[in-house]
Amino acid sequence: MARTEARVSRSLHELLTAHRLTPAQRRIASYLADHAADAAALTSAELAEYAQVSQPSVTRFVALLGFDGYAGFRRYLRDAAALPQPEAGGTKFQDAIDADLRNLTALRAQLADDTRLRTIAAGLMESRPLVVAGYRVSAAQAASFAYLATKIHPDVRLLTDSGSVFGDSLRHADRCGARTLVVVALPRYPRESAAALEQARSLGLRTLLITDRPVSALTPYADDVLSAAVASEFVFDSHAAVVSLTVALVEAMADAAGALARQRLEGFEDYAAEQDLFLPE
Repeated sequence: MARTEARVSRSLHELLTAHRLTPAQRRIASYLADHAADAAALTSAELAEYAQVSQPSVTRFVALLGFDGYAGFRRYLRDAAALPQPEAGGTKFQDAIDADLRNLTALRAQLADDTRLRTIAAGLMESRPLVVAGYRVSAAQAASFAYLATKIHPDVRLLTDSGSVFGDSLRHADRCGARTLVVVALPRYPRESAAALEQARSLGLRTLLITDRPVSALTPYADDVLSAAVASEFVFDSHAAVVSLTVALVEAMADAAGALARQRLEGFEDYAAEQDLFLPE
């Protein structure tokens, strides 16, 4: 039981340190830190009673952490308790992988209810063209998401220029029928990301922010936010959970597209075979 308590407490600590909590939320966090393993069995009303806060405070607390509902948060606690105990005295590289595993566990719990992810994905499929942007370290993840989305979406436009060049391209996409801008923004957040979101809003486009936390300096600029934590054990962050989130989003887009996605995927496979694009496995 002590090992389980320590494991869940550490996982919660990683999740909580990414957020600025109100006094009521600190009371909840304090109770969870002391009773982490038992909390998975509590209802939201019971947790509110034990932490001596209101039930709406628990609801807001769970939403702040990125969960769509209390049931998803309970699943996160149960999954954290089931994680294998890392070996004592591991290397710093093992510790970093452990951090990625905790982030993936938190993401898994969030996606237990995939309704919101699927709703967002369906909206992305309706935006033609679909515009994707990312700057600095986020540019690579934006490019990866755009590359995969192109396989199932008829018109994906990746924009990595900023300033007036970005504005020109965004306005052109808007005139062509774009409805949504997707911005990938991971720490440290470039100012260009905020500017891109603001420009999209000024044109009436809907904005989706893919980032590392549900509340940050960038989230007020976005209509929708999808988040997965990054691990900061190394000199540079690991984005393993963010990669999983973006791949899950593309999968949900494919589900929304239905037969259109299958046709596009089959068409690409035919083209790849004709052009001999890939080495044999």
